[in-house]
Amino acid sequence: MVRLSKHRWGEKATVANPTDRGKSGSKRTLLVEGKGIPLAVVVDGANRHDMKLVERTLEAQQIVPEDLSEDTERHLCLDKGYDYDEVRGILLMWGYVGHIPPTDERQQIIKDIPNYRARRWVVERTHSWMNRFRRLLIRWEKKVENYLALLHLACAFITFRAAKVFG
Repeated sequence: MVRLSKHRWGEKATVANPTDRGKSGSKRTLLVEGKGIPLAVVVDGANRHDMKLVERTLEAQQIVPEDLSEDTERHLCLDKGYDYDEVRGILLMWGYVGHIPPTDERQQIIKDIPNYRARRWVVERTHSWMNRFRRLLIRWEKKVENYLALLHLACAFITFRAAKVFG
């Protein structure tokens, strides 16, 4: 759900990234459906922890099915950066079944399951599709609203292209 991007002039939602030797930047968090079509995108400073953006990302969904029965399960695959009780509580509140690999058991799961395939590649592929829009690689926009609008435009193009491919 997370991708860091450099920024050039951004004011809000850009701060020093401690993992990148103090360089300032933005973090975009992305929620996608099973085929990689974006459902929500959120922007914040690069030093913001992933778990703090889960609820904002779920709130940013534009398409939330209203006709789901209570016994219908919705699944959400997350990486080990979201392995916190607070995140699990948020997922339950939103009606999701969270698939978060435990930090200490991940290697054992990979060894035990033959032909194990990671589920997060769909999100990473969508981030790669977004990075093809060169304007998004370096954040030149000062206002976070303008940068978010460009992200939404990229999401619209990705959705349009995916509709042609996936039918």
